[in-house]
Amino acid sequence: MVGLAARPGLTVAAVTCSPLGGRHGAGWSPPEGHAAYRLVLVRRGRFRRRVRGQVADLDPSVGYLGLPGDEEHFAHPAGGDVCTSVQIGPALWRALTREEPGPSLTGGGPAGHAVYVDARVDLAHRRLVRAARAGDVEHAVVERLVALLAGVVRTPDLREPPHHDLALVARAREAIRADDPAAGGLLPLAALLGVSPFRLSRAFSRYLGVPVTRYRNRVRVERALDRLEAGADDLAALAADLGFADQAHLCRTMRQHLGEPPSAVRRLLA
Repeated sequence: MVGLAARPGLTVAAVTCSPLGGRHGAGWSPPEGHAAYRLVLVRRGRFRRRVRGQVADLDPSVGYLGLPGDEEHFAHPAGGDVCTSVQIGPALWRALTREEPGPSLTGGGPAGHAVYVDARVDLAHRRLVRAARAGDVEHAVVERLVALLAGVVRTPDLREPPHHDLALVARAREAIRADDPAAGGLLPLAALLGVSPFRLSRAFSRYLGVPVTRYRNRVRVERALDRLEAGADDLAALAADLGFADQAHLCRTMRQHLGEPPSAVRRLLA
């Protein structure tokens, strides 16, 4: 764990698990407990978290809210991962979230308080990390944190679907993130997974709250953000590399998911 920023009631840290799968590999870790509210978002890789018997598969598109008193177990069957962990004290949590109209994040029932990370939250996450590394805790970090939490508290907690549907959604997400050729459309993806398109679409929307096609585009926007953050400036080549029809298709998709075109996003990440 590497601390990026700290002030009373707030810490931001980068957490890295080794490519060998961390201390416990594919098995579940011993229980871990925390006294603070925590927002954990994945930058790279994926892992699993279990709380109160409910399991969530986490990757850059699904993060989680850890609540005080949660007893957590973790597993890393896919190897290493890199996360951002934001720990927030109770007083600051109330100050940051009391005006938000979103659902309560302290009730029971959600799948370990897993939350869908849409492209806007992803962008806010990246900007928070950059602000933390720049050292501007009092202003830029808190401003970015407010934007990040605003996106999260408006996102419903992911509910635990039937076990067979949870496994189906996990396999579909894995195929999409692995760029399996069948993931290019609902029909071939359903055929790859051995289910009807209706069942796949219903399970996916029920668990993530978005259709399969929007999730696929969200993953492509995530990869576009990676490239823009790394300094990419040839948008036509970027569109071709990521499987968009052309540069205009890339721009339209990023506007739909982020509200901004690639050129503006590049400035935000500069």
